[in-house]
Amino acid sequence: MSNRHLARALAMQSLYEWDFFHGEKAVGEILERNLAEFAPKLDEKEFAKKMVDGCLEQQLIIDNAITKFAPDWPLEKITMVDRNVLRIGTYELLFNFDIPSKVAINEAIELAKTYGGESSGKFINGVLGAIYRDQLAQGIVKESDKPKEKNNQTAKS
Repeated sequence: MSNRHLARALAMQSLYEWDFFHGEKAVGEILERNLAEFAPKLDEKEFAKKMVDGCLEQQLIIDNAITKFAPDWPLEKITMVDRNVLRIGTYELLFNFDIPSKVAINEAIELAKTYGGESSGKFINGVLGAIYRDQLAQGIVKESDKPKEKNNQTAKS
């Protein structure tokens, strides 16, 4: 498991626990405990912290996006695992400009397949895919999504 994938998994598990207790536990303390217990030597601790903090700071926008693109599923009816995987994926799509959108979607799908139910991967893919397509329709393209320019110089002998 890559460092960032593990960081995402720990962020999701921390958000899950925070959500389970209806926000009554400090998510920062939950994450610190999870990092210490499950990944004490993880190189990407700051990545996990940034993700959790970003999900909470932007929770209203994130939850509204999820609600908009999963209209048949009220947020409170989405399983806690799927809801928090969607929060992470949506955060990465909308607010983390260093992560390519397709990477964010694929990572969220993998988390859903690992921790969610039988159809979680498809559900996550559908919602995040719709959010991504909406961004493209609005002309919003992250720098990390743009193709890298190739060096067109020819070698001289």
